[in-house]
Amino acid sequence: MQPIETEATAHVATADGHAYARGRQPIDNELARQAAARGAAVPTDAGIVFDIDDVTVRYGAFPAIRDVTMQIRERMITALIGPSGCGKTTLLRCLNRMNDLIPSASVEGRIGYHGADLYARGVDPVEVRRRIGMVFQKPNPFPKSIRENVLFGPKVTGMAFDADALVEQSLRAAALWDEVKDKLDSSALGLSGGQQQRLCIARAIAVEPDVILMDEPCSALDPIATGAIENLMRDLSERFTIVIVTHNMQQAARACDMTAFITTEVQQDDAGHDRRSGRLIEFDRTEVIFGDPNDVRTEDYISGRFG
Repeated sequence: MQPIETEATAHVATADGHAYARGRQPIDNELARQAAARGAAVPTDAGIVFDIDDVTVRYGAFPAIRDVTMQIRERMITALIGPSGCGKTTLLRCLNRMNDLIPSASVEGRIGYHGADLYARGVDPVEVRRRIGMVFQKPNPFPKSIRENVLFGPKVTGMAFDADALVEQSLRAAALWDEVKDKLDSSALGLSGGQQQRLCIARAIAVEPDVILMDEPCSALDPIATGAIENLMRDLSERFTIVIVTHNMQQAARACDMTAFITTEVQQDDAGHDRRSGRLIEFDRTEVIFGDPNDVRTEDYISGRFG
């Protein structure tokens, strides 16, 4: 097998035609330095929350994402990065069975949650979504007061709670209390975009989940609001496991402990049409993904050569 040489590094070609890094210098740029600074805080003995084993998700017959195997550990922030359409959100939605709501969706393989099969018969998807909350790309507060937004989940799930204490506790955890404590009965729709997104986070944590999933939570926010959400994520990771989909490489490098790179590969369907399917390429500590990735496709993506 002949090595493929490039200016920046040496790679070795494998049977599938892709190149893997071999014996090159680690990446030295701002992203790598940010990731290295974050990496110093990554625990080495965290327990496994999600054990994803050979998972493929299909919409109809064709796989949207395939052959995913990875472990997500507790009280860490894990980023899913990759080009648009590679299946990041599809994979994220598998973790709290949101894809159950799509009739054509099917999940193959196994997703273990604290050792239990998340898709086993008898598992209540409503309880799954209480334990594994989600914050969506666009802030989606209900057309209710700030107070009622926070209390909505606990009321629906039948939790026993002290309303005033729970509202304050949840809003403080979302770093929003000081900004809204004097207008709790005002409409949530009157808040700024960044405040609305933090309210949605407060609403998610009010039901005392174990995991918070975030689907591009800062994509509609300005840099100041984005910074506030990133700071909040770091604070929340002391209590919760967080999995985030992001297109923002700086955000992944600054805020996340682990990073999975997913890309798209073109396959032909039964009719001979080209279809894009997502595939996990590399999963490691963020400092490794941004500073010394194993796969040249990862390096090409984070350096902006494609995607």
